[in-house]
Amino acid sequence: MTDQIRPQPGIMDIALYEGGVSQVAGLSDAVKLSSNENPFGPSEKAKEAYLRAVHKLHRYPPTDHAALRQAIGEVHGLDPSRIICGAGSDEIIHLLCQAYAGRRTDVIHTEHGFLMYRISALAAGAHPVAVPERDRTTDVDAILAACSGRTKLVFLANPNNPTGTMIGAAEIERLADGLPPQALLVLDGAYAEYVEGYDGGAALATERPNVVMTRTFSKIYGLGGLRIGWGYGPKAVIDVLNRVRGPFNLSSAQLETAEAAVRDQAHVAECRSENTRLRAWLADALAQRGVPSDTSTANFILARFADQAEAEACDQFLQSRGLIVRRVTGYGLPSCLRITIGDEASCRRVAHAVGQFKGLA
Repeated sequence: MTDQIRPQPGIMDIALYEGGVSQVAGLSDAVKLSSNENPFGPSEKAKEAYLRAVHKLHRYPPTDHAALRQAIGEVHGLDPSRIICGAGSDEIIHLLCQAYAGRRTDVIHTEHGFLMYRISALAAGAHPVAVPERDRTTDVDAILAACSGRTKLVFLANPNNPTGTMIGAAEIERLADGLPPQALLVLDGAYAEYVEGYDGGAALATERPNVVMTRTFSKIYGLGGLRIGWGYGPKAVIDVLNRVRGPFNLSSAQLETAEAAVRDQAHVAECRSENTRLRAWLADALAQRGVPSDTSTANFILARFADQAEAEACDQFLQSRGLIVRRVTGYGLPSCLRITIGDEASCRRVAHAVGQFKGLA
């Protein structure tokens, strides 16, 4: 690269995103619990839709995503014209930064928030502002104190990744009410389906002109490999995002599989029920072995250790037993490990292995 050929300011400040490790050297049957994937996979109806899509691979997909938006709207009681679809909710996050942030603007996120908030802000030339949390939980007062005339976007994952904690509707409303007039509140509901009765912020995004909600098919729907997400918010905001969205950003296979998945709410309910049961069991089992965690509302547990050395030693021990979890040093939590809730056999293996590591089994 010559001195004259340079990327936009902020690009070189981006640390490459590292996904959860998926393999252990020398082991062919390791259990991956590092990426918050649904161990039960997609519904049978979604699989059938994907197989049918192979017959139309020579055709361009629709650019308006009308059928998928209609299905999402029917299931969630939302106006389809206020829905936008993307390649995972990551793309919606990126589009929001591209459209609303830029040089001499701030994008706020919590200190342990999803790494893509910072990455997308820097890619847009904006300044990411990390706001402290209180005991690994969103602090609304801290966010409001960080806002200024430069603030354009405030990202809030609720439930949050990687902590698993969340705040209630009253606090979210207080945050929306307190933002400066030029700022948008983006409620990231990637894990919303794991909370019984929680709408992910849909009602607030319906009522308020300054609130947008993002969702994904990668978690409870078990479609992480297809990369499908969506957003919902004020019509004016969705219109702006569609102007910068690529016209063919989702394939026919993605669109048709997601439509079948969202209509199969029985599968979602079953996955949520099993996740709730196994999450409670694993959290209790780890606590009995001297490894505490905050109350999680997602499909993972943030296991806390005495220090970084113990967390890394436990991670190495788990890998030796064929169990892959996620170190979260990059999220500012070096003394923790994020453990996805797998199936029952996987949860029992994790608890037993942690007990062995602690000298209790």
